[in-house]
Amino acid sequence: MPPGTTETGLHAHDAATTGDTARLHAAFTALRARLSTEIVGQSSLVERLLIALLADGHLLVEGAPGLAKTTAIRALASRLEADFARVQFTPDLLPADLTGTEVWRPQDGRFQFQPGPIFHSLLLADEINRAPAKVQSALLEAMGERQVTVGRQTYALPELFLVMATQNPIEQEGTFPLPEAQLDRFLMYVRIGYPEASMEAEILRLARERARGGHAATAPMQGDGMAPLRLSQADVFAARAAVLDVHVAPSLERYLIELVLASRDARRYDAALARRIGWGASPRGSIALERCARARAWLAGRDFVTPEDVRAVALDVLRHRVLPSYEAVAEGWDGERLVQALLDRVPLP
Repeated sequence: MPPGTTETGLHAHDAATTGDTARLHAAFTALRARLSTEIVGQSSLVERLLIALLADGHLLVEGAPGLAKTTAIRALASRLEADFARVQFTPDLLPADLTGTEVWRPQDGRFQFQPGPIFHSLLLADEINRAPAKVQSALLEAMGERQVTVGRQTYALPELFLVMATQNPIEQEGTFPLPEAQLDRFLMYVRIGYPEASMEAEILRLARERARGGHAATAPMQGDGMAPLRLSQADVFAARAAVLDVHVAPSLERYLIELVLASRDARRYDAALARRIGWGASPRGSIALERCARARAWLAGRDFVTPEDVRAVALDVLRHRVLPSYEAVAEGWDGERLVQALLDRVPLP
């Protein structure tokens, strides 16, 4: 037997890599199960959070108050070896409240930078559309370049950096729409609704358990039979590398690209639909669609992407990147409806 070869015919390095990937997948499966016990009735949100973590992107979540948006990111932070910060966005918020500022230290005779909450690994930007454009623009550099510039100095953000922003669709007074450039920085734009009736009783039961157990809202329930779970940042980075190894067949890659190209020019599929699209998705949309499809496949325990993976994430990846024309808006069309129309018309591989 050649040196470094196992009895199964794999090199020792490949066998170790396979074993590590299995361990990582088991850890993320356990993480998903644990989060699902803490965030009842929002399985889609849990999956999207993990996809964003694995695809190294940011998440914009829209939903009515009380749908566990804040609880979700707090629960995820409690299961990772990463620091967490929450910023309540308000009309009087200043960029320095987010990024930090330089403070004069008379004892040293110099300015010293005091970092703001954006320097945490997981940042919850709560009700992001309540802040004015100057604050929202402060997030552009951080989300796109993973750095913050204050004065003449540029500071790097943590290697593990995920922004989950929330916005409330039913309160429009005192809100500021997010500019398209900032929307494009979000890997996915997720809309969540009310839980099913069968889940409402489980939510009440969980609330009672937490009330009896004190104020630790994200602590595991007593007697849930689950071992303590806390993933290291090294595990997250290793899982991201494993996701990049998930196979995408050439035919499926062409389908993915065709979806994005059709968002820019859909005339060969539907001339009326083409007139309804004002702007299509950028190459950032293609990259995001492939990464999210890979992450979904990996979470499902597969080493290859299926058309269903692409279609399952397409709405969340593209709804904020495909913009309706003025005429389409007057007819009641939005980005989500346009993307669904594209999915209905572009043939599967």
